[in-house]
Amino acid sequence: VQLQASGGGLVQAGGSLRLSCEASGTIFRINNMGWYRQAPGKQRDLVAKITRGDVTNYADSVKGRFTISRDDAKNTVYLEMNSLKPEDTAVYYCNAGVITTTLRTTDYWGQGTQVTVSS
Repeated sequence: VQLQASGGGLVQAGGSLRLSCEASGTIFRINNMGWYRQAPGKQRDLVAKITRGDVTNYADSVKGRFTISRDDAKNTVYLEMNSLKPEDTAVYYCNAGVITTTLRTTDYWGQGTQVTVSS
């Protein structure tokens, strides 16, 4: 199983970006999916997560600005980021709890995509 993230880049403060992360491989079903971020010198923190039933949870710092969604037909999770701030600058990682075709449940991570917000 692989997670391929895309959509990062450089944007001015107040701008928007949309991240995507597609899972591929021997997937039977995907449970929770989420996005985390890690700024230089800091730990990796949860940004948002979404259950298979579309229940969402957000970090307080992004509530009202970011929206997480998923398309189970495409095994893809999205993160719509609006009103971006310089403090949103980080490497963003996607995460998925995957049940494989051998019925093993494992957490997988994407490779990370850089988001840089200039002031």
